[in-house]
Amino acid sequence: MTTTVSAPAAVSTPQARSARRGTVLVLVSATGFGMSAVFAKQAYAAGFNVPTMLAGRFALAAVLLWAVVAWRRAPLPRGRALAVSVGLGAVGYALQAGFYFGALARIDASLTALLLYAYPALVTVLAIALRRERPDRRRLAALACSAAGMLLMLGAGGVGGSVATGGVLLALGAAVAYALYLTVSAGLPAGLDIFAVTAVVCTSAAVSLAATGLATGSLHAPHQAAGWVWIALLAVVSTVIPVAGMFVGVRDVGASAAAILSCAEPAVTVATTALVYGERLSPVQAAGGLAVLASVAVLQLRRRAARPQPAPRSQEPPAADPAPDVPAEPVPAAVRVGGRALRRRLARRAPATPAASTRPAADPVPNRRDQRAPHHPAQR
Repeated sequence: MTTTVSAPAAVSTPQARSARRGTVLVLVSATGFGMSAVFAKQAYAAGFNVPTMLAGRFALAAVLLWAVVAWRRAPLPRGRALAVSVGLGAVGYALQAGFYFGALARIDASLTALLLYAYPALVTVLAIALRRERPDRRRLAALACSAAGMLLMLGAGGVGGSVATGGVLLALGAAVAYALYLTVSAGLPAGLDIFAVTAVVCTSAAVSLAATGLATGSLHAPHQAAGWVWIALLAVVSTVIPVAGMFVGVRDVGASAAAILSCAEPAVTVATTALVYGERLSPVQAAGGLAVLASVAVLQLRRRAARPQPAPRSQEPPAADPAPDVPAEPVPAAVRVGGRALRRRLARRAPATPAASTRPAADPVPNRRDQRAPHHPAQR
């Protein structure tokens, strides 16, 4: 007696496998970015300051990324794209990283990570100001949710004092810098290789931070040579691997789904810092953080729902549309009804019916599939 099970075959389609792989890679990426707070705090304990730590992180990450670019033989950005990439690294990414890791040295990592996630709302505000998006009710509700979450986190206590206030301002500055970074990078050509662009950005950030450290005299060797282990973990686990995972994950599950999945990053930061350092958010701060993350999901779900709109029927030639209300055999049935005028009228419209029926019904389907083929995981 044999038993045939067909359900697993339906689940193991190429699309399902690609979606599972993309989900796992995005979560791996979010985990790597979320663990950067622990690595940074350990580097601080080993005697690193912010400029030295970031210069070392980006320098090592750039070396690894350039090795990936050489292995993949990826084309490099040129002209205006190269200039924008250099500016993004030397100014945008360097400022964002400096603000974020400077905040980590002053306030809890869990609060810093949640404050950083104000950047999606700021990106939406910039898009509305630049007239790239319209302020519909869903976006306004998401912005209000994010603002309420920020007020809950900052008004819940535990962030008083000059040092803590400076850390909060640095975390919010990191959110603003990252929002500007993403807004400017959205103007780069879509065909650029992400590894090549990231290699240029990391190299520019390393040069910018090293030059700033040398000019200010803030670069120095750490007290413990073992601190370089944490720099290596920052470069590999919290930079190169997350970049690669996000690159493949976005390709598999789409940008909006990847953005929602990446909300696991602050959750990883909160969990790891709670385990290692005993950091705890107050209930009100936790509610504010959930409100901020909910606004991210609302914004991305809106884009995801608006993307798969079918092409309007008006784009197809009117003469090629079939006439479903015409009976299968119109002329013989009408002739039996009688009437010369009716037969003339049907005779004039008769040629249009065969013309519509002679067109193969499957003609428009390949055209629409051809348009969607580059975005379909199983057809790349």
